[in-house]
Amino acid sequence: MSASDFLREAENLRRLLSKEEREAIRRQDLRETFSEFHELNDQLHLRLRADITEAQQQLQKLKNGVFRFQRQLMDTKPSPDVVGRLKDTMTDIETSINMFKDTQHQSFEELLKDERTVWQEIGVLERKIEAWRAPVRAEVRVPGAGPARRSADTHRSVPVELAALDSFLQRTGSRGGWDELDHRSFLSVWTKHSGKHSFTREARLYLPGKSEEDLKQHELWFLELRRLQEKKREAVQRWREAKQRERDQQRDQQDRAGAEPEPEQERLKQEQRRREASERLENWRSRRTQEREQEQEQRLRNQILQRRRAKEEQRRQLEVKLRVEALVLQKKEEEDQRLMEEEEKRRAEREERQRGANEAIRRFQDRDSVRLEEKLQEKQSKEQERWERQRTLEKLKEKVEVSRDPSRLWRRTEVWEQRMRNIGPSGSGAAPLLHTCHRAVPAWRQDS
Repeated sequence: MSASDFLREAENLRRLLSKEEREAIRRQDLRETFSEFHELNDQLHLRLRADITEAQQQLQKLKNGVFRFQRQLMDTKPSPDVVGRLKDTMTDIETSINMFKDTQHQSFEELLKDERTVWQEIGVLERKIEAWRAPVRAEVRVPGAGPARRSADTHRSVPVELAALDSFLQRTGSRGGWDELDHRSFLSVWTKHSGKHSFTREARLYLPGKSEEDLKQHELWFLELRRLQEKKREAVQRWREAKQRERDQQRDQQDRAGAEPEPEQERLKQEQRRREASERLENWRSRRTQEREQEQEQRLRNQILQRRRAKEEQRRQLEVKLRVEALVLQKKEEEDQRLMEEEEKRRAEREERQRGANEAIRRFQDRDSVRLEEKLQEKQSKEQERWERQRTLEKLKEKVEVSRDPSRLWRRTEVWEQRMRNIGPSGSGAAPLLHTCHRAVPAWRQDS
């Protein structure tokens, strides 16, 4: 490898090393920036989880209170004291719900205000970035009025006030070191508040990257610029008046002389006309610049108003949504309350019917037990009577003594012997009855 190749390779390696170092520095900066964003994101997530946990705890507390009220309503019997306690519990629950709703509404209002401020800051930053991306337009200058030509006779023909204004603008710039968008925002807010110190509070919303000290310094610069511009206008006015007097004097001299104007006077007139044309052009430029600034300010104001109206519309829609959700929740609570009351009423009716059925069953059981007891007593009494009768018969049997006579089985009874005596031995006498005698039939039944 030759020396030139070695040097060329070393130069390439040095460039590659410097490039890698710049890339490492850029990545380190990005890593630091992203680390800050990650930390901020983690903090916001922690705050969000804490808010969600707190809201869930409050909702769970309200839910437990409602369930406790429901159990008290179902497990207790109606009485004035119980009704008073239930009213107190219901009032506490309603107060807790209203406090929770007010807290959430206030937090939503604060979030909307923060969001409105952030959107304004983002809009200002976006416009600033767009202004950075826009190409720089070169200033149009009148031929013959360039700085090279004006510098030759600055100390000779320009008044002190104009020279002071030009030097001030060359030293500080036409916008005091600020970009055009920030300067226009400052002018709109400063004009709106008529130069009062209270404009800084609103200016911080339009200029989030500027501190209060920067606003004060720019205000001092702007006041100094206005003072110098006022002196310039006064000097121009005095110069115009002097020129007018000179023209009047020259006209008078020409009228008296009655001659043609000299070449020097003609040159002065041409110079005067050129200066007047330059002044008219400068005035037209200033008016055009003011009109553009006013148009830009009006567009900026319209954009802010549109965003504000959009935010107000979002806030109103959010309020309507919250109100509708509150009404839906209220309707649901009323429906749950109505269902609870109906369920309590049905439960009371079931308990009343159950008590009536239990009372009827108890009466029937008492009646059946009484009847069963009566039957048992009756049975016991009959059994007792039968036993007594049996015992009496046993006693009577023990007292009677009868001798056994086997011949009495075929012996005639006294009744049979008496009958045989009435019939007689030959069979005469009263014959046995062949039919039964009946009573006479009454006359009133014989025809039927």
